[in-house]
Amino acid sequence: MPCYRKETVIPGVTTVDLWNWHMRPGAFERLLPPWQRMDVVRFPSAIEEGAIAEFKLRMGPLGIPWRARHHTVIPGREFTDTAEGGPFAVWHHRHLMEPSTDGAVLIDEVTWEAPLKPLGRWAAGWFIEHELETLFRYRHRRTARDLLRHRSLDWPRPLTVAITGASGLVGRALSSFLTTGGHRVLAVGRRTRGPDGIQWNPATGELDPTRLEGVDAVVHLAGESISGSRWTAEKKRRILESRVQGTALMARTLASLERPPSVFVSGSAIGFYGHGPDTKTEADPHGTGFLADVGTAWEAAAQPARDAGIRVVHPRIGLVMVSNGGLLGTLLPMFQWGMGGVVGGGHQGMSWIDLQDLVGLLAWCIRQDNIEGPVNAVAPMPVDNATFVRTLGQTLWRPTLVPAPALAVRMLMGEQGDALALQGQYVTPEVATSAGFTWDVPDLAQCLGETLGRR
Repeated sequence: MPCYRKETVIPGVTTVDLWNWHMRPGAFERLLPPWQRMDVVRFPSAIEEGAIAEFKLRMGPLGIPWRARHHTVIPGREFTDTAEGGPFAVWHHRHLMEPSTDGAVLIDEVTWEAPLKPLGRWAAGWFIEHELETLFRYRHRRTARDLLRHRSLDWPRPLTVAITGASGLVGRALSSFLTTGGHRVLAVGRRTRGPDGIQWNPATGELDPTRLEGVDAVVHLAGESISGSRWTAEKKRRILESRVQGTALMARTLASLERPPSVFVSGSAIGFYGHGPDTKTEADPHGTGFLADVGTAWEAAAQPARDAGIRVVHPRIGLVMVSNGGLLGTLLPMFQWGMGGVVGGGHQGMSWIDLQDLVGLLAWCIRQDNIEGPVNAVAPMPVDNATFVRTLGQTLWRPTLVPAPALAVRMLMGEQGDALALQGQYVTPEVATSAGFTWDVPDLAQCLGETLGRR
């Protein structure tokens, strides 16, 4: 049977570091590539002898069941998954962690047999080998970057971090990054349950302050999405109130605590700067327009926490790049069909950031005691729309010859189209750069290639 093997040396870590990272909650989420759709049906609370994991692998409209059993678990060294049902006739996946002179070696060995053997192996062999290489290249890169990021943060101890919006795109990624680093995450939401869930309702002022006593940090990411439906007066009201009410409620509650957190990372967005051709830094004032007004009110709502002596950080988040959500996830189907193109004149700025770099930056904001106030959460190199479109087309190997004229965008989307598609910002991360934050993915072509599984 064919056997695929991938080895990566991760410098500066031990096999114990590698093992612990894989054993903690969130490791599966960290290792799941953004381009791969998989639903978790059942997942064991721990990797131990005989534990069962069940998934559904999504391929178009189909859901292919996949059931695997953990065995040969040698703590600190290795474990194996064997498929008991799924798309392969045979699937044995051996995970190994071995010491090296430079750090630790992460090894994945997969012995596989395609269905309908030997015809299936002959017909699908090259494709399967290619997919395995793409998958494990991503997994090894993600594991190494996470471990090195945690090492650079030099956490003094495991923290307890409360996160609003923990079920959203950014919140899920941040939560799994923190839990695999050994921290505890409390999810704050309207429907959360259990010991690690805190219920709240910003519209009614519901939030039990006792559940936040003694937490080390709060990261506030919740808010009505600015995309989706057209910006009616009602939609704009929800966008504004969801941000201001939620931030004010959390800030007042934290200010009332006997043991408040040391830091309140309260989300914001680069819409704060309005739009225009000039490059903006954290030193620039707010701009004009609906999103600038929202950003100003949003950040001001955190004032009670500042007044109580809590360090408040406002990450002004740019366009988050990941293939399974956000702007890129919305654009992908159109570009994959070769129907993408420049929007309007193509000169509008697009200040973007890779999802995992955003996660690293949010964690860095928690850790850096000297950082407060606005922090532009964007990559160092913003691009214009024409460059973004060309780079995405090259990454997908698709033409980008179908433009979206400004008039058509305005007719279809109204004010929302103007603000989100035709206007833009050129924003640079001066605070993070000056304070020594490092990006894993500072280049747009690299970002798109990695999140789409093309490099």
